[in-house]
Amino acid sequence: MASNTEGPKDHWSAEAYSASASFVHSAKITGKLLTSLDPKPTDKVLDVGCGDGKFTANFLPAIESVLGIDSSASMIESANKDYASPKASFRVVDCRYLEKEASIVNGSWDKVISNAALHWILRDESTRMSTLRAIYGCLKPGGTYVFEMGGHGNVAEVKTALVCALVQQGIPVKQANETSPWFFPSDTWMRNALEEIGFKVENVELEYRPTKLTTDAKGGLEGWVRLMGAHAPGLRCAPGRDNSW
Repeated sequence: MASNTEGPKDHWSAEAYSASASFVHSAKITGKLLTSLDPKPTDKVLDVGCGDGKFTANFLPAIESVLGIDSSASMIESANKDYASPKASFRVVDCRYLEKEASIVNGSWDKVISNAALHWILRDESTRMSTLRAIYGCLKPGGTYVFEMGGHGNVAEVKTALVCALVQQGIPVKQANETSPWFFPSDTWMRNALEEIGFKVENVELEYRPTKLTTDAKGGLEGWVRLMGAHAPGLRCAPGRDNSW
């Protein structure tokens, strides 16, 4: 997700996420992921990009323990407030640099899971493969990694409209294109990357999944754009001009 205390402002909050992106936790989206996780009472699970912990809570009763990590201090604060227990803990970790966390990347985890987070975490091309390698290094031999993220073509119409709006405001086309805060890989790219690292890939698929936005007064398309666009890189507001999303 967003930033740590040494980076840009943390725009995330459980309240804003609930208003604009609560569908991320819906059974329609998480059901297949949880089935693939197949939680067991002896499982020690690492949740990468755990956010406010609402997704983590879905499998928490069925496992031995979980550590949720996320770069947003605000979201981790919410997760600890609502879900911390003797079997669940949450820590601020910038997952782009997961390989630096020796206490986590230690081959001790039965399973690693990630829901709706990797398209943020993997946007930085310079840390993309090192992050995936670190996830591999977290797992016990024979451990399982399951994840859900935006794939190639995700929110294409909205992205195009936002780029056009920025160009209309005087932002150069190249810069406008580079403001996208996400990385949406193809299934082929992801399979090749995982196999290169050493994963035995059982299944990677792109799923067409139209999703309705929230109807909260602070949500909808406007709320979604304001929340997601707050993390767009490379934009600065010029005097007398609002270049924000």
